[in-house]
Amino acid sequence: MASKSVKKPAKKPAPKKPVAKKSAAKKVVAKKPTPKKVVAKKPAPATKAPATKAVAVKPAPAPKKPVKPVFVKPAVPGKKPKTKDGIISNKDFDLAFLRAQRTLLETERARLLGQAERLENEREQLIEEAGMGDDQFDEDGGEGDTMAVERERDRVLSEQARQIVEDIDAALKRIETGDYGYSVISTRPIPRERLEVIPWATELVEERVGGIGRR
Repeated sequence: MASKSVKKPAKKPAPKKPVAKKSAAKKVVAKKPTPKKVVAKKPAPATKAPATKAVAVKPAPAPKKPVKPVFVKPAVPGKKPKTKDGIISNKDFDLAFLRAQRTLLETERARLLGQAERLENEREQLIEEAGMGDDQFDEDGGEGDTMAVERERDRVLSEQARQIVEDIDAALKRIETGDYGYSVISTRPIPRERLEVIPWATELVEERVGGIGRR
């Protein structure tokens, strides 16, 4: 008998390795970046710092000087309208008295002015006799001193006379304003007896004695 040939199993073909397909290399073209429009940004508005108010520094107050009390003279009571001859009377001094006082004041003023001028003339004469003011002495001495004393006396008396003339002018002015006869210190009426002796008086006797007033 013929021997049966044993068929060897056919070898399976080895699996083929998958051949990697070469992918066609694609050319990568770098795209140019499209230029972007640059929009200029508006700068943000600057925030204003709050304005600081300038505070004025006040200088330190200077020390106050003590204020002297001001004497306010009260109004003369009962003033009446001015007359045609320029006199204003009041409740204490009538027109007849004021007219008499004005005449007395004017007479005394003229007398004192004449006295002042006479004394000044005498003084000038003494200066001329003494050699334009130079004291001269004789052998016995003393003559120059006597002339110097006389010149000084005339000067003092003439100045006093002119000062009274100024007081008289002020008194005449007070007759025109209605203030005549009242003390410039206390505003009290001055007694008529005193005004008849010193028509330019400006205060009471007790005020003068106390060293407060002038006359």
